[in-house]
Amino acid sequence: MERILLVGASGQLGTDLRRVLPAAALAPLTRADLDVTDPDAVERVLEAHAPAWVVNTAAFHRVDDIELDEKTRLAFAVNAVAVGHLARACVRRGTRLLHLSTDYVFSGGFDGGPPGPYAEDAPPAPVSAYGRSKLAGERLVWDASLDHLVVRSSGLYGVAGSSGKGGNFVETMLRLAREGRPIRVVDDQVLTPTYTADLAEAIARLLAVDPPGGVYHLTNAGACSWFEFAGRIFALCGLAPKLEPTTSADFGAPARRPPNSVLANTRAAALGLPPLRPWPEALAAYLSAKGHLAD
Repeated sequence: MERILLVGASGQLGTDLRRVLPAAALAPLTRADLDVTDPDAVERVLEAHAPAWVVNTAAFHRVDDIELDEKTRLAFAVNAVAVGHLARACVRRGTRLLHLSTDYVFSGGFDGGPPGPYAEDAPPAPVSAYGRSKLAGERLVWDASLDHLVVRSSGLYGVAGSSGKGGNFVETMLRLAREGRPIRVVDDQVLTPTYTADLAEAIARLLAVDPPGGVYHLTNAGACSWFEFAGRIFALCGLAPKLEPTTSADFGAPARRPPNSVLANTRAAALGLPPLRPWPEALAAYLSAKGHLAD
C-alpha cells in the first residue's frame, strides 16, 4: 500500500481525511510536526517518510485578516511560497502532491467578470489577497510538475471546526441564534457549501484511481447564497431567529468576495467518480453528526 503524507492533519478537512484514508499507509502531520514555511524541515520530513503522495491541506485562510497589510505576507508565505517548496521537494523524490485550493481564485462576476459555475480550465481572476495567495500557490505547484494535483473546493465546514477561524459558518450561525441576536447574512454571494466529510471521501476516491495531473473541482452538488445556507441551517434545527438578508457592500467586510464562485466538478466526473451529494443533504448529515437536529 502506497504511503500518504497528510499535511494539516488536525484541521477540518485533515481530520476527516484521517478517517477515510487507509490508516496503515497514512502519516498524519500537524503544524507541531511540520512548519511548512521551513524548507529544510520539509526536506527532512519527506526524506524520513518517503511517501508516494503528499496531501497538503495546510493554509492560512483568515480572508479578512489577510486583506490587512500585516497578515498578507504571512498568507503568501504559507499559501504560496511554502507550497512551492513542498511541490519541488516532492518532485526530487518522485512523490506526487495533492494540494488544496479554493473557489476564491475566481472573480465570480466581480467588476463585470464572468460568474460561475467554473470548470477546471476557467481562467482564474481573484479579487482578494487571499485568492491571490492561493492562486500563487497553484502556479508554483505547476511550475514544479504537471503531474501534481490541485483540488479546489468551496465554503468548507466540518465536525472538527476550523482552528484558524474558531469554528465554521454553521456553528457561528447557531451560536448567534442561541444568543438571541439579530443575524444579517449576505444574499449576493453564491457558492456551494461543502461538508469536509464528503470532500475527504471524494479525495480518497481520487487518489485511489491514480488520476492524471491537473486541477479537480470537488464540492457538494448545487448552489445557494450564504443567506439561503443560514436559513436552511435554522430550518433543519427548528430555530427561528431574526434573520435578515444584506448585501456585501452593506456588510462591509475588508476583503472582496466573488459574487458567484460555484465550481463545476467536470474532471472527476470524466474519470467516472461519483458526484458529491447535494449540499442540503450534506448539511443535514453534518447537523446530525454534531447533535444539532431538532427532535
